[in-house]
Parts: sequence; C-alpha cells; structure tokens
Amino acid sequence: MASHDSHTGRLPGLFANPDTSSFTEFLGAYSPESLPGRRTPPASRAGDEIPHGTTIVAVSFPGGVVMAGDRRATAGNMIAQRDIEKVFRADEFSAIAIAGTAGIGIEMVRLFQVELEHYEKREGRTLSVEGKANRLATMVRQNLGMAMQGLAVVPLFAGYDEERDEGRIFSYDPAGGRYEERDFYSVGSGSVFARGALKKLYRADLPAEDAALVCVQALYDAADDDSATGGPDLTRGIFPVVASVTSEGYRRLGEDEVGALARAVVDGRYESPGGPTAPLR
Repeated sequence: MASHDSHTGRLPGLFANPDTSSFTEFLGAYSPESLPGRRTPPASRAGDEIPHGTTIVAVSFPGGVVMAGDRRATAGNMIAQRDIEKVFRADEFSAIAIAGTAGIGIEMVRLFQVELEHYEKREGRTLSVEGKANRLATMVRQNLGMAMQGLAVVPLFAGYDEERDEGRIFSYDPAGGRYEERDFYSVGSGSVFARGALKKLYRADLPAEDAALVCVQALYDAADDDSATGGPDLTRGIFPVVASVTSEGYRRLGEDEVGALARAVVDGRYESPGGPTAPLR
C-alpha cells in the first residue's frame, strides 16, 4: 500500500506522475522487494518441497492459437495439487501459461497482467504481440537469481496478431531469452513427449476445435510417460485448462467442452493405447 504524506495528505510524487509506461519498472523503483525475482531466496535449495507446475502446450491454427496445460503440481515425488491452473488470460488478445515454480509463476502472471493493463491505460493503446512478448522476457530475466537457486519459471506466451491475422507463439529460457516458435510448442517436464505428439498430429489447416483436441492428445501422451504430468481425471472431473485466442479475443473453453474432448481421448485410448497415428504416406 502507498503511504500518504503525513503533512499534505497527498501521495508521493512517484505515484502522481510516474515516468514509465512499465508497471514493473515503476514497482521496482518504489518497492523492489515486491517483484517476484527480488524475494530473498531460501537458505537451502527447496526445489523438492515447493510445488512445481509441469506441462503446457500451444498450437496455432488459421486465425488464432490454442493453449492448454495439465492440472498437476508436484513437490519432489509427491503430487502437491491435482487441479492447479497453468493457463491464464494475459489481456484481451493474448494468453500466458507457466511451467516451473508454481508460486513465483502465478505471481509473474499477475504482474504481467497488470503490466499490460498499465501500459494500455497510460499510452491509450495496446502493445503489439512482439512488445508483449518482450515485456515478459524482461520479467523472466529479472527472476534469474531465483532460477539459479532452483526456483525457475519458464512461461509460454501466445497472442493474436491483428496485422497478420494469425496466432503467434513465444517460448523463453530461464535467463529471459525469447524465441518465436512456428506452429506449435510445449514446455515443462513432459514437453518432450507432448512435442512428439504435436509433431505427428499438427496440420496447418486445423480448425480451432481440432487444435484443442490435438492439445489434449499431446497432454495425454505427456502424462503417459512423465509422472509429473497429470492426465484427465474422469473420476474427479478434473480436465486440462484449454483456451483460445482469436480476433474475437481470449476465450477459455468451458468444463463441458474440455470434458467432452478429454473423454473422447480416453475412450480412443482403450482401442489404441498409443493414440492416433499419422499417415505414413
């Protein structure tokens, strides 16, 4: 909370006339300890005790992009949470998903949401997709100290590019390196298995619903081979979080929609445990 001047009752000048359109820079100048990457690291490596989010995927389709994440968080070899959410609305035309240290990742998402909103209010316009991706890269880079302590956060960012009329996907490394990906991508402990599934199932002409189905299939394959990734939990009704971003904006698919996709995937695995096959020729 900002403190008022005890004599005038006014907010400090920093609040009345901030010099930057970046909320992160503003917060770093006023209260640097509030930034996720500026927290005091634990005295010892705490990677096994702190919940970590795992696998997230993104798939582009004509006119947009779908992003999805499984619901499991792990602490060492234990399941820390079965219904964590890793996919979030960044702003009206973009989405962000997190893998890595869950608590820091969720803080980073909230700060990124405020960052984009602050810029829009101050400048009267939204950042470009690349501008948003660059802002997120700066925030990831600021967490490098924590990453060196074993508390890394690796996000996946996707947005609708109005000028190109297409969805774009950006990945990051723990040092804040930003990379634009083509067609699809996956991050997290199960990403190598998810990416293999995406490679075989992806087509450039996928409709939005099929792109969502491809994401669910990829997450199922990740869960099949990676113990830290959770598959659809039909008994508890826990399904992946799936969202799309198009010219109409961000939309999170409803539980009924995702549940139907998840059940179709599970039913199909009874007949073909390895999942759908791509044509050889």
